[in-house]
Amino acid sequence: MSKSFATKKKLSAEERDTLLKILKTRFEKNMNRHKGLKWENVQEKLEGNATGLWSLNQMEQSGGEPDVIGYNKKTDIYTFYDCSPETPKGRRSICYDHQALESRKEHKPADSAMNMAKEMGVELLSEEEYRALQELGNFDLKTSSWVLTPADIRNLDGALFCDRRYGHVFVYHNGASSYYGVRGFRASLQV
Repeated sequence: MSKSFATKKKLSAEERDTLLKILKTRFEKNMNRHKGLKWENVQEKLEGNATGLWSLNQMEQSGGEPDVIGYNKKTDIYTFYDCSPETPKGRRSICYDHQALESRKEHKPADSAMNMAKEMGVELLSEEEYRALQELGNFDLKTSSWVLTPADIRNLDGALFCDRRYGHVFVYHNGASSYYGVRGFRASLQV
């Protein structure tokens, strides 16, 4: 993701219309992810939130294939998760956070999951959210995704990641400064 694109923070009318068409098509193809919800209501909410649309576009442009996975009636908030079959291609080969990135003396990755999420205006999925996503389909069968890591683990230079293998969701640990070509992160966004 280029820095100039990441600092723009507003979509043109054409970019907005293109994104809304992509999101609508995905929404309609995957009704199991959001039973009982109507696209017209989601679109209305999105059209009133330029920042949310920009963040969703960041998710889309980096390969996340965001889709609605929930709605809170009390707060009138829709939740989007990355629903790409594998961890998003544009967010791979990165370490966990800025501290981990700075700790590497050589062979530094280009960025970290936490830095990228902040730039995109999104949050990394927690382990609980990752497991909830896996209830909607089979994700990360060949890749893995960093997840929010509890402070006590992170304070010891560790970080957590998840994947799905053998029909089960697994949670693992690694040094926060590690990075692999098949590990990225999945994000959530509330609009």
